[in-house]
Amino acid sequence: LSQFCANDPEVFVQAALLAQDYCDAIDLNLGCPQMIAKRGHYGAFLQEEWDLLQRMILLANEKLSVPITCKIRVFPEIAKTVKYAQMLEKAGCQLLTVHGRTKEQKGPLAGVASWEHIQAVRKAVSIPVFANGNIQCLSDVEECIRKTGVHGVMSAEGNLHNPALFEGRNPLVWEMAEEYLEIVQKYPCPLSYVRAHLFKLWHHTLQVYQQLREELAKVKTLEGIVDVNRELKLRCQEEIANQKEGEKPKEGLPFFHWICQPYVRPGPKERCKENGASGTEKGVRGKRALEEEEDGNSELLSKNKQKKKLRNPNKSFDPSLKPKYAKCDQCGNPKGNKCVFNMCRGCCKKRAFKETADCPGHGLLFKTKYEKSLSWQSTQRVIQTPELSRRGDADVGEAAVRKEAGDS
Repeated sequence: LSQFCANDPEVFVQAALLAQDYCDAIDLNLGCPQMIAKRGHYGAFLQEEWDLLQRMILLANEKLSVPITCKIRVFPEIAKTVKYAQMLEKAGCQLLTVHGRTKEQKGPLAGVASWEHIQAVRKAVSIPVFANGNIQCLSDVEECIRKTGVHGVMSAEGNLHNPALFEGRNPLVWEMAEEYLEIVQKYPCPLSYVRAHLFKLWHHTLQVYQQLREELAKVKTLEGIVDVNRELKLRCQEEIANQKEGEKPKEGLPFFHWICQPYVRPGPKERCKENGASGTEKGVRGKRALEEEEDGNSELLSKNKQKKKLRNPNKSFDPSLKPKYAKCDQCGNPKGNKCVFNMCRGCCKKRAFKETADCPGHGLLFKTKYEKSLSWQSTQRVIQTPELSRRGDADVGEAAVRKEAGDS
């Protein structure tokens, strides 16, 4: 399965055509709720634009040789969610994955996914339906299928914290981590991907060993990451060796922290407690905020903001002080202040190319370059014409000399 985000039927299908020979189906992601999806105008932020979605799926269904599938999030209303699913089916979607949360339910506001919405969609369409949401262990998979009647189940975070979820096992974390690192060494990828996966796998253990958590966040090489992973394993093995008989897991966990298990995101209130005074006393810090700095409002800065602050000490992160940008007429990204089309650079470039126009504001000179090209071609024709004329005169002169020689 090859998944795409898109908001243009032609562009989506042209990209899908490049991938169709290497996968069994093309999936259109209509479920991403992240801010980058809002800025790029794709994912769950297209769920109100039914006409656009119909055109994308209809064209894909017509042009592709493999099935077109979709992943969606639900609306608060079950009835609207059902109509949405039926519209996608009618347009040509051949398999539908339903994440039982709205686009607003994310991060600390994720809450519980609605299997009721998923069940209603399953009953309303004739194509296969997969469920997504609330899957933390194999028993959740079985319960979801029983309650919703879906054909399959997907898991995201549950599977990231326990890659053996669908096997019904809860292995030792370092077993999964070492297996993953072996794969990375065989198939290299950006270090940020590796770090992110290990933060998921070692989540509960890293709450215990804060210093190693910070080392994992700062290490710059794969070898360094392997070393941190090895040290985490040794610490856990030492704990196991010193474990007292009858000792139970702490912090309310179902298993000891060195065993792969679910992580339930805390709600806003619980999150405040975690990052409050009691959390500070224990040395517990948020996932991305490793240090607390004063910045006018005693803001808790992420690592990325800390780096920006080091580069520019006068940098402020107060949202009220951020400049307000006018939006691109096409996609919603900030438009260029001097753009003749009132668009961002990406949209402006497409339009200027299509219309052979200039946009000095974005430094795009398609019209100017085209006119220069025509002028150059015209100059070349003028240069070539006299040469041909001179060759013609020479040929005539040579023929006259030969004739004269023959007469004599």
